[in-house]
Amino acid sequence: MNGDDKGQGDGFIRALSFLSQIGVTIIACIAVGILLGRLLDSLLGTTPWLLLVFTLLGIVAAFKSIFDIAKKQ
Repeated sequence: MNGDDKGQGDGFIRALSFLSQIGVTIIACIAVGILLGRLLDSLLGTTPWLLLVFTLLGIVAAFKSIFDIAKKQ
């Protein structure tokens, strides 16, 4: 295995890491929004409004995080 092959392997690992970071970020942002919305709905009796609001906020936060990650790369 020469040095060129190792460079290709490193590039693949970096790309895989980047894609998995994006996936985890999307899931985490939306999941936090859903969980927070459900919790507040159950406490305040506003079903389903806060769930919808916080789910949308989670989606917006996911897109913002993706743009921040892409800008950093």
